[in-house]
Amino acid sequence: MDKSLFKGMEGVFIPVKDPTLSMNWYEEKLGFSPIYHEENAAVMKIGEESPTVICLVKTKGHEPMRFPDNSFGVGKYYNFIPARPIEEVHAYMQAMNIKVEDMDGEGDTRFFTFYDPDGNPLGVCQ
Repeated sequence: MDKSLFKGMEGVFIPVKDPTLSMNWYEEKLGFSPIYHEENAAVMKIGEESPTVICLVKTKGHEPMRFPDNSFGVGKYYNFIPARPIEEVHAYMQAMNIKVEDMDGEGDTRFFTFYDPDGNPLGVCQ
C-alpha cells in the first residue's frame, strides 16, 4: 500500500475514576472544552484547531495507565503538542501544581511527562 488509510485520530480514551471531577480538572488546568458529559464519560475538545477529542471514561477498579517496560524509554501512551513554547507550558503546569517531571530532549525535540488527577501519565512533545 503506498498511501495511509488514515488522516489522523478522532479520539483518545483515558481511564478515570470520576468523569465529572476529571473533566473539571482538564478544563481548569489544561484549557480543554467540554463537548459532552454523562455519568460514565466526558468528551472534551483539546483546542479549536485539533480534530482529536479526549474521552474520559469511568472505569471500575481504576488503575492509572501504565505503559509496559521497554528499551525505548517510553512511559506514556499519549503526547500533546503544545500551543506555546514547551518551556512555558512546563512552567505553567508547575505553577498550577500539576505533577510534572523534568523536561528532557534529544536533538531539537523537547518533551516531558505530567500526570492527571487519576495518576495517568501524559506527555508533551515539541
